[in-house]
Amino acid sequence: MKKTIIFDLGGVLIEWDRRALFKKLFNDVNELDYFLTEVCSLEWNSQIDLGMSFEKAVQERILEFPDYAPQIQAYIERWEEMIPGPIPGAVKILEELKEAGYPLAVLSNWSAETFPRVRDGFEFLNWFNPLLISGEIGLIKPGAEIFQYLLNIINKNAANCIFIDDHLQNIQMAEELGFETIFYSSPKELRTRLEQLNILAN
Repeated sequence: MKKTIIFDLGGVLIEWDRRALFKKLFNDVNELDYFLTEVCSLEWNSQIDLGMSFEKAVQERILEFPDYAPQIQAYIERWEEMIPGPIPGAVKILEELKEAGYPLAVLSNWSAETFPRVRDGFEFLNWFNPLLISGEIGLIKPGAEIFQYLLNIINKNAANCIFIDDHLQNIQMAEELGFETIFYSSPKELRTRLEQLNILAN
C-alpha cells in the first residue's frame, strides 16, 4: 500500500505573500511591518481560517484600528493580490507523485470565503482527495482534531502518511500523532527528502 502524501497549500504549493499586496499600500517598511504583526496579524488571520466571517473580522479590526481602515478593508477586497501564483518546483514534484500513483491529500489552513476565489486558477487542486480546508470544516492546524478528521476520511493510520508543511508547529503536532513528516523549505529540499524516503527516484 502506497503512503498517502498530505500537502499544505500556502507556502508549499501556492505562494501566499501578504507583502505582495501591502507593499503597494505602505511607503514605510516599518509601518508595513507594524500593520502585518499588530493590526492584521497572522493570529488574527487564523481566526478567519477557522471560520470567522471575513466581513466581521475586518469590521472589528477597523473599530480597533480606525487609522488603518483602508488597508484593513483591502485585506478582503484585494485578497487575491496576496496569491502571486503556484510554486512551480513543488507542483512539478506533486505531478511526479501523481504519476507514480501516490494517493494525494490536502490539509490547509485557509478561509472558506477566499479559497473558492482562487481554486479554479490551480488545476492541480483537482488531483487531491480529500482536499480539506480549515474554514470549511471548522478545525485548524496545529490542532490534533483536524489531523484525526483527515485520517478518518482516508481510513489510514498516521504511520501510513507523509505530511508536508512549512510551519514547524504543524509538523510537531503531526509527529506527535505518528505521521512521517517533511518540513518544507524549498522544492529542492522537498525533492531531496522524498528521494531519501524512496518515494521519488533520485
